[in-house]
Amino acid sequence: SLMQLLSNVLLWDGIVQEDTVRDLGLSKLLNRYLLLNLLNTPLGPDNIEKCTKVVACLPERWFQDLRSGSTLPELLNFCQHLLQ
Repeated sequence: SLMQLLSNVLLWDGIVQEDTVRDLGLSKLLNRYLLLNLLNTPLGPDNIEKCTKVVACLPERWFQDLRSGSTLPELLNFCQHLLQ
């Protein structure tokens, strides 16, 4: 249900101010609740599937102006999890 909520919040990108969507979707939902769930899920196919769903719902335009190898500040903890 958290994944569905995150996906729905991120769909508001372009309608609601980007800062608001990023704060609610990434800082609050992803970093406070969803990442905690991911960290407690054993590494394996289920965890990979959940992470893939998170990445799939992120708006591509948020990453267009980033340098290669960098990410959004709100995604640093999620990226650390992916690197594990």
